[in-house]
Amino acid sequence: MSERNMLSADVADLLSAILAALDIPLPAVENGSDRKHYRLLERRTTDVLVALSALLAHPEHPDLRDDAAYIRDCTAEHPVTYTPFRSNRTEADR
Repeated sequence: MSERNMLSADVADLLSAILAALDIPLPAVENGSDRKHYRLLERRTTDVLVALSALLAHPEHPDLRDDAAYIRDCTAEHPVTYTPFRSNRTEADR
């Protein structure tokens, strides 16, 4: 069995940025929140796709920290603006 190595700091940073971009709350069922949720997820997915495509297009010059910063900047530009789903069950878990 081979020993599993830890992720390097820049890889962990990139994965953390991707997770933060794509891990958005479920939408409430009223006020068209589902449409806003879909559009936000689509926008953020596109931002991640652009960053990863650029990284793979230029593997000889990887700068994972810059890619992570790009994703974080895009995520900040497109915050959650819809009403997240809430229930007594999910509130009790907090």
